[in-house]
Amino acid sequence: MRRAEITTAGVLALLSIYMMWKSTELQIGYIRGSGPGGGFWPFWLSAIMLLCTVLIAINGVRRKSPPSQTDEPFLDGFALKNLVFVGGALVAFLLLISVVGMHIAIFLFLIYYVGFLGRHSFVVTASLAIGVPIAFFFFFDGLMRIPMPTGMAFTNPLYDVLYGLIY
Repeated sequence: MRRAEITTAGVLALLSIYMMWKSTELQIGYIRGSGPGGGFWPFWLSAIMLLCTVLIAINGVRRKSPPSQTDEPFLDGFALKNLVFVGGALVAFLLLISVVGMHIAIFLFLIYYVGFLGRHSFVVTASLAIGVPIAFFFFFDGLMRIPMPTGMAFTNPLYDVLYGLIY
């Protein structure tokens, strides 16, 4: 566990540094009269992630975190099964985005994850599966003006209704 914790922190630290470097291709500072530059949020979120990974690695090396104090294996049978179920669902989610769009893919993923894997009630599952994609739509497409992928043409009537609400 300790080795896995430190290794994961190292990999995430390298990814954070890479994302910080890539975000400097855009302006990372505040642009007078316009607001934060295009690289502002990616840069600073990556910097925060880098700081967190350094702290995790330090705690792992000093054996201050619970995972670094145990001799248990990183992945036992139960954890491996969960990794396959969740990892497979994430791969399916990513493949579905180009077919049915981001929001419907989120809807389907939440039904699987919350309802099937989490075994939550129908009310909780339906509330999250319907509410989260709608909130994402209004946040990204409406408020931020960042359109998410809508998939193939058969999903357009649904999006036409939602776009009618914000434009």
